[in-house]
Amino acid sequence: MPRFHGQSNHAPVDIVNQLQKQYVDYLTSLFHEGVLDDQFTQLQKLQDESNPDFTVEVATLFFVDSDKLINNMAAALERSPVDFKQVDADVHQLKGSSSRCLICLQQVKNECAVLKDKLQNLFRMEQQIVGAGGSVPLMD
Repeated sequence: MPRFHGQSNHAPVDIVNQLQKQYVDYLTSLFHEGVLDDQFTQLQKLQDESNPDFTVEVATLFFVDSDKLINNMAAALERSPVDFKQVDADVHQLKGSSSRCLICLQQVKNECAVLKDKLQNLFRMEQQIVGAGGSVPLMD
């Protein structure tokens, strides 16, 4: 059974229930697709009444940092000679792995864009639920 956070009282229960169901269905699909994993669940558990936008803020920081790292890697790969030391350091920081090539850089860039889009949809759904007077379900 999902738990809830960020509850307020505004809209009819039917609307809240519908929004919560859409949210849970979408969130479940993101887990099944492998877009999200247990780290996202742990991140959500750190969010509370005192910091209701914690998950959004952490995701936003991730995307800002990712964009910088991706741009750094692209610049390093375009130099002649290629600055593999810089590329390796950036890849290590971004993905926790080592030595990638330009093809992998594009894949990471695409995956970041997909993740960003999907998380923005998820966060928009959270705002709708709270705005309608409901609380956001948490995956256990």
